Amino acid sequence: MVDTLKAGLIIVVTGLSGSGKTAALKSLEDHGLMAIDNLPVLLLPKLLALRKESGDFIRLAVGMDAREAELLTNYEEVFEQARDLGYDLKLLFLEADEKVLVQRFSETRRPHPLALQTGNLAAAIRLEKEKLAPLRDIADLILNTTGLTAANLRTLVLEKFVQIQNRRDLAVEVLSFGFKNGLPPEADLMLDVRFLPNPFYVEKLRALDGRDERVLNYVLSFKETKEFLEKLLDLLNFLLPLYQREGKSYLTIAVGCTGGQHRSVALAGYLWERLKTCFSGSLALRHRDIV
Repeated sequence: MVDTLKAGLIIVVTGLSGSGKTAALKSLEDHGLMAIDNLPVLLLPKLLALRKESGDFIRLAVGMDAREAELLTNYEEVFEQARDLGYDLKLLFLEADEKVLVQRFSETRRPHPLALQTGNLAAAIRLEKEKLAPLRDIADLILNTTGLTAANLRTLVLEKFVQIQNRRDLAVEVLSFGFKNGLPPEADLMLDVRFLPNPFYVEKLRALDGRDERVLNYVLSFKETKEFLEKLLDLLNFLLPLYQREGKSYLTIAVGCTGGQHRSVALAGYLWERLKTCFSGSLALRHRDIV
């Protein structure tokens, strides 16, 4: 895989402190990218220009965050300079729920980098979120790591930014989730299937999840489910080639129900199986809230 990574690739890893930036950088380093954490933003074009003078493009993963004041005032110009030098620059933004970030800092006993400005951890997290909002708005990918293990994060980062560099096909992920656990920020298309009868209220199905054939058969037994899936597949057959034509590298189709255990899981799995018969690009399935 290392030899086939795209030359001239830069992945800027940023986001909230405690959300997994170091783990993301490490996973990219392990797969052939040069990783630099806390690189001053103004040094990036100088580093790239030096390498270009020698006729050599680099593949770089660089960590940048709110600890550097110059980042927020110079990122637009610096990113544009990198692209003018011929680099494909992507921005990965990591975040997590505030309660989870508080817990992570409490467990590690590490100080938050902005704590001295605010006096307490929660306020520091909110300040950092506010400062980094402009970067979040332009991110190529936003990952919320609240429910992710280090291995999950590694898989997602590599799937989105490394493996797809070897192909021109659109990489599609079908994701199930529960609305009660929050919206998935990585979703490009979001589908709400809470209009369907809920297997949770069927005693023999309650303890199962949507991966079980009995739950799937129950959900598919309703006329409205069949009509919904028919219309959805028609829509996706129309949209996917257009996304690919416009150069979109990856697309997350999120299917949500109340708890993310039954309806969304069953229909995400069904949709994934159906897409395998008509979609030629990379196709993945993930159940966010299965416990």
